[in-house]
Amino acid sequence: MNIRPAHIGDLEQLIELEKLHLNDELNDGSKAKTLDGQAFGKAELKELIENHWICIAEKNMAKDSSTETREIIGYVIAGRWTFFEAWPVYRRILKGLKELNVDGSQLSKGNSCQYGPIWIKKECRGQGIFEALVNGIKAQVKNEFSFMLTFIAEDNLASFTAHTKKASMVVLDYFTFDDRDYYLLALST
Repeated sequence: MNIRPAHIGDLEQLIELEKLHLNDELNDGSKAKTLDGQAFGKAELKELIENHWICIAEKNMAKDSSTETREIIGYVIAGRWTFFEAWPVYRRILKGLKELNVDGSQLSKGNSCQYGPIWIKKECRGQGIFEALVNGIKAQVKNEFSFMLTFIAEDNLASFTAHTKKASMVVLDYFTFDDRDYYLLALST
């Protein structure tokens, strides 16, 4: 497995994986209520690759010794607030940012960025890829931002547990948006 920053050559595969990620989330039979989801399209993913951050996990899928094919089995996105603030939920988060701090440091648009979503192929989960992706994206953003923020739906216990236990993210806030409850979490870079 290889962890690396995404490049423009990954764009088409990321578009397909983003659709798959959304479908996985929306069609999880264990969820009693309908989930709202959003997939990034080609333009957004291109913008993220060129001006923000996407970290990917890939594995070699060589068919024979003469060809080498690599498959993206996971990815995580991070971006500046200028990219994300077009969506209402991020504007809601930014509105309350000045009242939040991590270890005595007040959060701001200047010292934090949005982290997520993160996706890992189902059959590859539980192999340390989550932690590797989080560490990879942290390494990419740390020169510009001190903190990464994300929000997780209250009913998404698996994601909440992974982020608080495996990534050591801390809960900053609990909020309601569009009749759904969320945790706001932060991670120092």
